[in-house]
This record gives sequence, C-alpha cells and structure tokens, in this order.
Amino acid sequence: MKLHYKEMGHGQPLLILHGLFGTLDNWATLAKRLAEHYNVFLVDLRNHGRSPHSEEFDYNAMAADVLELVDNLQIPTPAIMGHSMGGKVAMTYALHYPTRITKLIVVDIAPKAYPPHHDEIIAALQSVDFAKLTSRSDIDAQLAKTIPEEEVRLFLMKNLYRQEDGTFGWRMNLDVIEKNYDQVAAAITSDVPFKKSTLFIKGGRSGYIKPEDVYGCIEHLFTLVEVETIPEAGHWVHAEAPDKVYELVTNFLEH
Repeated sequence: MKLHYKEMGHGQPLLILHGLFGTLDNWATLAKRLAEHYNVFLVDLRNHGRSPHSEEFDYNAMAADVLELVDNLQIPTPAIMGHSMGGKVAMTYALHYPTRITKLIVVDIAPKAYPPHHDEIIAALQSVDFAKLTSRSDIDAQLAKTIPEEEVRLFLMKNLYRQEDGTFGWRMNLDVIEKNYDQVAAAITSDVPFKKSTLFIKGGRSGYIKPEDVYGCIEHLFTLVEVETIPEAGHWVHAEAPDKVYELVTNFLEH
C-alpha cells in the first residue's frame, strides 16, 4: 500500500504518524518547525486522510505500510514519532523492524489494551446524513448534539471533503474503523523488547498513560526509555503544548 505523505525540510529523517480519526495535517504546524532541522515526513495511515482504504486494519498491517514507505523513500533508518494510534503503529514498527529505525518517540499512548471509548464519536460520525446536510455549519450542528467539545468537532471535521457529486463525505474509512475497532484498542506485544532509545511523552491531564504502565508494559517492551510529562497538556499534547513537545523531541533526537 502506497501511503500518502508530505515531505519538508532537510537533515535526519523523521516520520510522524497521526492518531485515530486524524490526518497528517494534525501535525503540520509542529512539523514546519521541526523541518528547520530535520527531513520530516508527515504520513496518512491506511484508511485515513488521502491514503488508500483497505478492509485489513490492524497494527501489523499499518507497520508494514510504514516499512513499505520507508523502503520506497530509500531511508535506511528514520526516527519515527507517533501519537495515540500512530504511537501504537510506531511501537509495532520498532518491535518488528528494529534495524530500520534509529529512535522511537511515542506521544500519549501506552502499549496496553484500552477499553472502548470512541463509541459516541463513531456513532456521531455515522449519523451524519450527507444527502441532507450540505454545509459545514449544518454538519457541526449535527455533531454537537452528541459531541459538545468544539475542539473535538473541529478535529473530526478536518476529515470532510467534497465528493464528485458535490456532497460532503468523510475521508476516513469509517465503516472499516468501526468494524475493526477492537484491533485499534488492542495491546502491542512482543517476545523481544526494543533496545534503542525511546521517548514517551505524556500529557499530564491525560489518563492514557498511568504510572503503573511506565513500570509495567512500557519498560518491559522498551528497555532504553525516557518518559517525560507535560503537566498542562491533555491527550492532544502536540496541539496543547507545541513548544514543550518541540523542545523534548529536538533534545531527544540530538542526544
């Protein structure tokens, strides 16, 4: 599968992977800053953004997609950073292909299984009737009935696009995401740990990484790991504290 990506900057290659319901544009602002020092590749994962759709949707497949992209770009060993679902893709890649990565950065996700917690979002997205809702404001009003947080709606609505018949549609493959949600929530496992430098960045107001995860599944799978917390940030760490994320990432990549 040929993933859609954007390239910017020069220097050490750095791939950035977005989270569930996201697109490569979620990281565009921070990527522009990082591109002043690195050769940055923003990637749309399968069934997201402008990348192809597939009925197969699990971490092994997504990690293999990233390896195919790395091969096609002829990058022997990039650094890889992933947020949330993209963090689990990055972890899977590192554990499966450890010789094809220099450093790993995981943003606000642990390698554990998570209980379902996107049911309302999926139901809200599925409820949008694009035949009747013809403007972004109409779609926003529909989503607001079950998603009160404006910033979450704005994030989700980045997936809107005009189809050939002029109606709106979702770029993400919502049906496949819903059908394979248990694969997205699943734990990342490996018999052999990843032994290269790894950085986990946690949002202090987020519950995705708990203290017991650090001393449990994280240190079990990633033996050379640092965990940094940004107290003021929630789950969307890179959007809420971009300066601090930039500082942590550049310091980590340079040392």
